[in-house]
Amino acid sequence: MRIASLLPSSTEIVCRLGFEGQLVGRSHECDFPPSVTNLPILTAPKFNPVGTSIEVDGRVRQILQEATSVYRLDEQTLRQLNPDIIITQTQCEVCAVSFNEVERVVCDWLGSSAQIIALEPNRLSDVLNDIARVADVLGASERGTGLVAEMRHRLEAIANQTTHIEEWPSVATIEWIDPLMTGGNWMPELVEIAGGVNLFGEAGHHSPYLMWEELVAANPDVIVVLPCGYDIQRSWQEMDVLTRQPEWWDLRAVQLGHVYITDGNQYFNRPGPRLVESAEILAEILHPSAFHFGHEGSGWVRFE
Repeated sequence: MRIASLLPSSTEIVCRLGFEGQLVGRSHECDFPPSVTNLPILTAPKFNPVGTSIEVDGRVRQILQEATSVYRLDEQTLRQLNPDIIITQTQCEVCAVSFNEVERVVCDWLGSSAQIIALEPNRLSDVLNDIARVADVLGASERGTGLVAEMRHRLEAIANQTTHIEEWPSVATIEWIDPLMTGGNWMPELVEIAGGVNLFGEAGHHSPYLMWEELVAANPDVIVVLPCGYDIQRSWQEMDVLTRQPEWWDLRAVQLGHVYITDGNQYFNRPGPRLVESAEILAEILHPSAFHFGHEGSGWVRFE
């Protein structure tokens, strides 16, 4: 079996199910586990990803006016690798190469029998279902059932512990800094599991834009910064967009020292097995006296 994964999350799913040895190609963003970086790269961005968040946003918007995807697929390499299974997604045109493009390439292969698995994780239950579906296609249903059960157990353990905590802080998640966006899809569910009151974004719906005035009016107890595709260092470099706003310093979260930067790229933005670690990170942030998973410093830091 030859597997091509065009998503960081699906690469992690394939590896957790024990099929890393069958991977023959990956996306340019697949980097976990680190050993997959030796695989041939099948995708590339059509835009320059270097620059500020407002510059990147502008480039992406421009491309989406002209095309259905902001990434290009290396058709020649994909054909040479000749995978039996190709895993992509239909959830977000900014997250990976478009499903239509993958389907077109496969259909152009005369006699090709490659099977396309299109994931569509809109909320936490979808992520778990996608894991089970990938496992079924790979002929490893029992492994999929076991992985899903493990994830459910760990998430439920956190949720059960937070039920004994009386005060839950209000939480604003920042999924993009400029323009301001808040976390949707599975993010509101993760916040609730970790013992927080989610202020913006709705489970199962795409991440919405957030007006600065809305953030100020809500005055959250905690602000968690987790820009899509950004690690802690890159997000920290963008924080001046927020801190130069005069009202920033009057926000309750800022005055209490409850502003945190996370590695959104490795955790929250990837709808795969490590969403459990994402919930753990939130639990550590929101209730430090109750949870100690050891993610501080690598998964999150306090912004001061």
